[in-house]
Amino acid sequence: MTPVAALARPLSLAALTVIELPPPDMVSCAADAGFSHVGLRLLPATAEEPVYPVLGDTPMVREIARRLASTGVHVHDIEILRLKPHTRAGDYREALETGARLGARAALVAGNDSDESRLVANFAALAELAATMHLTLALEPMPWTDVRDVATGLRIVERSAARNAGLVIDAIHVDRAGTSCEELAALPASRIAYVQLCDAPAERPRDLETLLHQARAERLMPGDGALDLTGMLRALPPACAVSVEVPMRTLSRTVAARERARRLHDKTRRTLEAAASLPAATASSDVRRE
Repeated sequence: MTPVAALARPLSLAALTVIELPPPDMVSCAADAGFSHVGLRLLPATAEEPVYPVLGDTPMVREIARRLASTGVHVHDIEILRLKPHTRAGDYREALETGARLGARAALVAGNDSDESRLVANFAALAELAATMHLTLALEPMPWTDVRDVATGLRIVERSAARNAGLVIDAIHVDRAGTSCEELAALPASRIAYVQLCDAPAERPRDLETLLHQARAERLMPGDGALDLTGMLRALPPACAVSVEVPMRTLSRTVAARERARRLHDKTRRTLEAAASLPAATASSDVRRE
């Protein structure tokens, strides 16, 4: 795989990276920074996040569609669908319909149910609904959820028997869960929905508060931390789409979203080029640099 081929993969600006912007401005920001795709958060992940009128046929949804058309940017994924004990697939019909209307490829799912059998059943039902809208259901393993690592995530996806389902491989979550590059390489290519790229310090958080804060607010740009991103990318399918998810709350106080997005685009390109040019035999076995 040449560097040129590596950069042919979809490169998306994740919503969390520029979470201070309303969704239409996320589209414009992605375009200005050189991204081909954008991720949109139609449903807030936390109670602290702003809630926008982006479900159904609203003026803001129509404005998002207008900006997509005028910039040529495409929606890669929508967020975030949480599967809790009381969740039913129909709860997310409007979000899925809106995502499909905007041309999204995938819908990101978090597993927040300790009853795995119920979680599998709800995931399967949601995948069936998503399939009617030509959407991939993308389950994201996160160490603080009931789907804490890729092994658990793969088991749930496989048990669901959903053909339109896969995993989101997020660099920081993979590292914090202690997953190796060998484990990533062993994943079925058909079960990898896309990659979320960022970097992070070498030291893993020792408490939940720090783990959450780092993941949700203070990640590092690719190449600025200790994660072996090139090794990770070498372990995954070369055409896999990359979503750049790098929330930087401190930096956002002094550097505007568009400038951060431009820097992230450049650093991500360099990381992808490095992964494409690295001989296979030199790829490391851990998901962090020594």
